[in-house]
Amino acid sequence: MNSIIPYLQGFGTGAGLIIAIGAQNAFVLTQSIRRNHHLTICLVCAICDAVLISLGVLGTGSLIASNPMLLKPAAWGGAAFLAWYGFGSLRSALKGGQLEAQEAAATGLKSVILLTLTITLLNPHVYLDTVVMLGSISGQYEGTERYLFGLGAISASFIWFYTLGFGGRALAPLFKKPVTWRVLDSAVCLTMWFVAWNLLEKAMNV
Repeated sequence: MNSIIPYLQGFGTGAGLIIAIGAQNAFVLTQSIRRNHHLTICLVCAICDAVLISLGVLGTGSLIASNPMLLKPAAWGGAAFLAWYGFGSLRSALKGGQLEAQEAAATGLKSVILLTLTITLLNPHVYLDTVVMLGSISGQYEGTERYLFGLGAISASFIWFYTLGFGGRALAPLFKKPVTWRVLDSAVCLTMWFVAWNLLEKAMNV
């Protein structure tokens, strides 16, 4: 039973970082509604996340796990970031967001793939969220648990993007309602604060 906890925490943290109002989600939703190579777009987004998360877990996470002196600062830093991120989600929940699908859309497969890569990889936050933050947090886990954490985050990415891909037409009206984002942001807030608390416990025990 304990072996699934790192996976679930990775899933929750990854989902919290991915589910946010932004250009990438708006683009995926738009192409899903238009049925414009939408499943390919979902695959590209999910693979990019998987590669970056893996780099974080195998690089940053392994470095932190192998150096006891980095464990406590990384745990405190990760907890502070997640607490701040959770607070931001709480403010968004109180405010109520709205995701609008844009009218402009690329039509060719090559154009869509290039545009997807541009929107994904030219966003500096994607590296902070995946390589740095998820990598650092994964370093708090030992051995196989670290990889389970990373697998959980990768799973969240695939599930989220393909949820947008397969359910774009049905989900679009929901995502235009502030109440939908209030619920999602509230869930993100609670998840981030829960993981932050677990990191603080680890930091105090290092």
